[in-house]
Amino acid sequence: MAYKFIDLFAGIGGFRQGFEALGFECVFSSEIDPHAKEMYSQNFGELPYGDIREVDETLIPNHDILLAGFPCQPFSIAGDKKGFDDTRGTLFFDIVRILKAKQPQVVVLENVKHFKNHDGGKTIKVILATLHELGYTTNWDVLNAKDFGVPQNRERTIIVGSRRGVPFNFKKLTKKSPVAIKDILEEEGDFEYLDESEYTLIEHPKKQPSGLIFCGYRNKNIRINGTRENTKHLSRVHKQPNRIYDANGTHPTIASQESAGRYFIYHNQRVRKLTLKECFRLMGFKDDFKLMGSKSNLYNRIGNSVVVPMMEMIAKEVKCQLLDNAVSHYVPISLFDYLYVSHKANY
Repeated sequence: MAYKFIDLFAGIGGFRQGFEALGFECVFSSEIDPHAKEMYSQNFGELPYGDIREVDETLIPNHDILLAGFPCQPFSIAGDKKGFDDTRGTLFFDIVRILKAKQPQVVVLENVKHFKNHDGGKTIKVILATLHELGYTTNWDVLNAKDFGVPQNRERTIIVGSRRGVPFNFKKLTKKSPVAIKDILEEEGDFEYLDESEYTLIEHPKKQPSGLIFCGYRNKNIRINGTRENTKHLSRVHKQPNRIYDANGTHPTIASQESAGRYFIYHNQRVRKLTLKECFRLMGFKDDFKLMGSKSNLYNRIGNSVVVPMMEMIAKEVKCQLLDNAVSHYVPISLFDYLYVSHKANY
């Protein structure tokens, strides 16, 4: 019998693809954006519920796992009461009321890299305290997409909670050898090339530890006030749409705010824009994933999604570590242990 999950703040279904690949079954989904809902429906045959705040938690089917890539909001009274009451007025409160009502064995949450610093660190403390209050043993880490088979330097905070008293071990996630942008490029297409007069290449670009090879910039108007000698090009590259990266390296994070898809690469001695299909490949989506709607909406969707292969690996280890043959032995521990001891990542 397949383990069941619900997909909250579902977007276009990146979480769902990853968990379904491991045999999990989705029994409920929720997403508020109309375009994301349309794409989700076309690809999964299910129209997600709308505003999570309007969903009656008692009517949600029972499930083993709650998945949520939830928006990041500050808690107005964080630190005053600790736990459940501090989440009121935020969308995390809606996750909490579902957890409280349905008590799934596992909860997996995803957010941006700097989530741990959000609102001066109060946000993650309240979330961990709340999950502890609900009986979940938690652990969290920052994972990078480039370690899971896609050539994108995309770091995301993952929180995993278990009601069986077993902390999720992130070190058991199998990581893959790095791949390059060139490995996911289309061989043919109506590519949007830049004329040589539109950009400047940097001599002898160096590969960064992240795998990025910043090799040039578009020749846009420059800001010279306050720049040092021979650094004028830096004013062109403060914003991502002006940067050019070598296809022999990895790509920077696909941004949710970039609605024009201005991602430029240097490949085969020419500079061109990545295609939509290539952007989806950078997130681990297969070519048969159905795309629809305006390009600006599609770029927004992909920038807001999660990396599918990363979710597959998390699903594999959740199944192995926390569900299959696991024995429930929840033992309450102190909140201090939750906030400061259980997380072993080096930051």
